[in-house]
Amino acid sequence: MSKQLSFIHAADLHLDSPFKGLANTPDPIFKEVRESTFVALDNLVQAAINQRVDFVLIVGDLFDNEKQSLKAQIRLKKAFEKLQNHEIYVYMSYGNHDYINGNKHPVAYPDNVYIFSKEEVQPFPYQRNGEVLALIYGFSYENRAVVANKVNEFQITDTSVPFHIAMLHGSVQSNTEHDRYAPFQVQELSERHFDYWALGHIHKRQILKETPAIVYPGNIQGRNRKETGMKGCYHVVLNEGTTDLAFIPLQAIQINPLVVNVSPCNSVHEVESVLMEHVNNLTYSTPQLIDLTLISTDQRITKWQQDGRMEEMMELINEATIQSSVWSYIFRYSVSKKVASFDRELYKGDHFISELLYEIDNQSIQPFIAEIYQQKRARKFVERLTIEEEMALKTAVKELLIYELLKE
Repeated sequence: MSKQLSFIHAADLHLDSPFKGLANTPDPIFKEVRESTFVALDNLVQAAINQRVDFVLIVGDLFDNEKQSLKAQIRLKKAFEKLQNHEIYVYMSYGNHDYINGNKHPVAYPDNVYIFSKEEVQPFPYQRNGEVLALIYGFSYENRAVVANKVNEFQITDTSVPFHIAMLHGSVQSNTEHDRYAPFQVQELSERHFDYWALGHIHKRQILKETPAIVYPGNIQGRNRKETGMKGCYHVVLNEGTTDLAFIPLQAIQINPLVVNVSPCNSVHEVESVLMEHVNNLTYSTPQLIDLTLISTDQRITKWQQDGRMEEMMELINEATIQSSVWSYIFRYSVSKKVASFDRELYKGDHFISELLYEIDNQSIQPFIAEIYQQKRARKFVERLTIEEEMALKTAVKELLIYELLKE
């Protein structure tokens, strides 16, 4: 008879996350935001129970930092105890955010939990009815960074065991978008003859290869404006020769971008009407945090911003949309203005405006904001600007200056 395994693959729970860029939301909304990683954890446990899985894999960064709060550890312990009541095992590793040596006061988890406690790869068995059906291999970060390639440490130890699963918290060697830890190449992994590679560290859901399955499930709850869309885990059914993957959403709150063209609007009231129509047309089953971008060719929108009328309009929209239990809230908005046709002409000639524009183009923003990132408390809540965000900021500055200098 063909053997089969059923398990949940999750990673990057980031329990007790500070939620950068969301601290200014109203208190009731922010309380839900702060609780969302724990609700997503509860959803993960319930998904495992509903699917009647054999075990759950959690591949690093269960906590947001190495000094794990007692609240987060106790909530995780209770989640594991609930899984224990349903005879579901847990195999977990620590990553770069919650590395072992940083937590001086760990709690004891129940007996159904297997923790990879060393930086060297080791296997744990999974048994059913006295038979070892799988060996699960993994390691934990003892300190903040693992920069070495760990792939060669993943060696199948007993070929008589039907299934071999590897847990690796790291990034593809060519990845330049994230901090590069435990780097690997996809080809390296596929050559190791494991049945499944359970990855963690990258928060975007990705299937790097189907045979063998090499999978990032992403994180279980979006925590900032870059972590958009559905977040969750994979339910994996492993047969001898086949692998079936099904994504299960777990997020308590969903973060989504919304782009609206308001160029035809002749007043703030028209902008409000158009926005309300777009927000009301959104379909969702969980509360939504909206990162709004307004597109406009009308330079009057700059005046409306300066007068505070756009801010008041956003408050009115939010007051109306947060009343429902499945609410939506615009937590951030920006305006993308197409540069007027005369603006390029302002670079020509020997005059103040052309010199000002050239100075902005050639000036780095970093010296002006460096002090923010030197503050320990600020670093916790403020993300560093990407190159694209710096360019957008410069464009916004130029548009504002042009408007102010030429409005008369």
